[in-house]
This record gives sequence, structure tokens and C-alpha cells, in this order.
Amino acid sequence: MAAISGGKTYHHGDLRNALICAAVGLAVEGGPERIVLREAARRVGVSPTAAYRHFEGRGELLAAVRDHARRALADSMERTAARVPGADDPALAAEARLAALCRGYVAFAVEQPGLYRSAFGAPRSEAPGPCTDPDAPAGEVRAFTLLTDALADLAATARPPRTTRPAAEAAAWSAVHGLSLLLLEGPLRRLPAQRRDDVVESTLAMVVSGTRAP
Repeated sequence: MAAISGGKTYHHGDLRNALICAAVGLAVEGGPERIVLREAARRVGVSPTAAYRHFEGRGELLAAVRDHARRALADSMERTAARVPGADDPALAAEARLAALCRGYVAFAVEQPGLYRSAFGAPRSEAPGPCTDPDAPAGEVRAFTLLTDALADLAATARPPRTTRPAAEAAAWSAVHGLSLLLLEGPLRRLPAQRRDDVVESTLAMVVSGTRAP
């Protein structure tokens, strides 16, 4: 997807991008349920008819927002990992990167709940778009690929080196995704900030320690 530009008006020839920008704003405000093609058109100052020249319906617009949200999630993970100090021990450095990627995942969910929900959820009445094709490999989601690569690096730097545990990437993703949902919509959503941070760090420690098991 092309880079999304800000602003409430669009430049000639860039209406599709402007509509996606408006829809992303709607997602930030209220998640995927808030995304309506007519409202996106209103926000950029065009008629619904003009909007339908670029999107056949709401499902296509939701798919574009999902793509943007998933990219933003992966960017958050990479930014968090980039801030981790280097370590002389490759194994420790790999562990720190895995934990940081997971931390960036949860942080995005907490700080951008509307976008996070839009990255993985959509109203059941909508047909799956290209970002939610049930037959598409999970590696197409960059957040998942980042976790997979980090786990592979961790296995390769272990002494002695070992293969990645079967389904370790799915287990790690399940841990951070489940924690994120509990913090947003479950019983953990009312935790004070310090307690929430403790829960996050305990979960990440479990994810990392689980990779050490034979």
C-alpha cells in the first residue's frame, strides 16, 4: 500500500490514498466497526459515488486499513527492538530482541487499540479481504515473521545450537496476542500502569524462557 498522507483534503489523482487515510482515522477512533466508506468520503470532501470508484464496498476499505494497521504493528515491534542495547553474548542479544519485539507488539495494542483491533478483526458480516484470506500463510503478516526470525536466531545462538521448537512461533504469537486482548477487553484492562507493566514483563519472560526448554 502506498504511504498514507495526512490532512483532510486530497490531491488530484490521490483520492484512494486519501480515503484510506480517512478510514485509518476512523479506525483509530473506534476500531473496525467505525470504518464506513460513506463517512470516509465525507471526511475527504467527496461524494460516495466518487469513493465507490476506488473501493467496491466497505470490505475492500477494511482490507486496506488492516494492511496499514498490520504494518504499523510490525513497525512498533521493530522500533522497540532497535532501542535494545547491544550485548556481547549473541544468545543474550537474541533473547533481548525477542522480548523487545513482543514488548513492542503489546505496546502497540495498548497505545493504539482501534488500529490493533482493525489489524485482526472485522465485523463478521464482511467477506475476508486480501489481508485476512484464511488460506494465506501466516508469514505474510510481518509481525509473525519478525517473531519467527527472532526465534530462529535464538535457536542458532544457543550453546549448543538447537532447532526451533515445533510451533514455537505460534505459541509466542498466541502469548502476546492473548495478553494484548486481555489488556484491552478482558479482566486485565483495569490494572494500574505499574501492575500492567509487571504482567507484561512476566509474560515476556515466560515466552523467552520457554525457548530454552529442550
